[in-house]
Amino acid sequence: MYIGLVSDTHGVWSEEFTKFFEPVDEIWHAGDWGSGLEFVRKIQALKPVRAVWGNCDGQDQRFEFPEYQFFECGGMSVLMMHIGGYPGHYDPRARRLIEQLRPRIFVCGHSHILKVMWDEKYQMLTINPGAEGIQGWHLVRTALRFRIENGNVKDMEVFELPRSGHQQ
Repeated sequence: MYIGLVSDTHGVWSEEFTKFFEPVDEIWHAGDWGSGLEFVRKIQALKPVRAVWGNCDGQDQRFEFPEYQFFECGGMSVLMMHIGGYPGHYDPRARRLIEQLRPRIFVCGHSHILKVMWDEKYQMLTINPGAEGIQGWHLVRTALRFRIENGNVKDMEVFELPRSGHQQ
């Protein structure tokens, strides 16, 4: 399965991200969609979407998506939620779910900081794609794409777009 991963769009989507995600099978969105369901439908029109809501999302997104998702993909269990943290610094709710569910991949957003880290303690890959939107302090807008095949993550690519290059 070829995955496109994004978070923290905050109601902004640029054509460059559409092109980056063109070859993927599915888009995962780790919350903070922003805007209303019209924006969500725009992304869903591109590819099938798996998603969660974020702390900045309204009731529309919270009715559309769960707070967290736990699912299987390519022979790996995946836990996705918006506020998560990273190895050694997980949010308490995220840590409880990690300990309960024992995912092989943990996906989160919220920090607007792209991080891909191996967690030795929980034997899982922690992935935060950073932020695609322009809200926040980050200078570069980011997204990831990667393959999950036979219990392995491979061919991970980072897409970067300068925040200053955003056109409304």
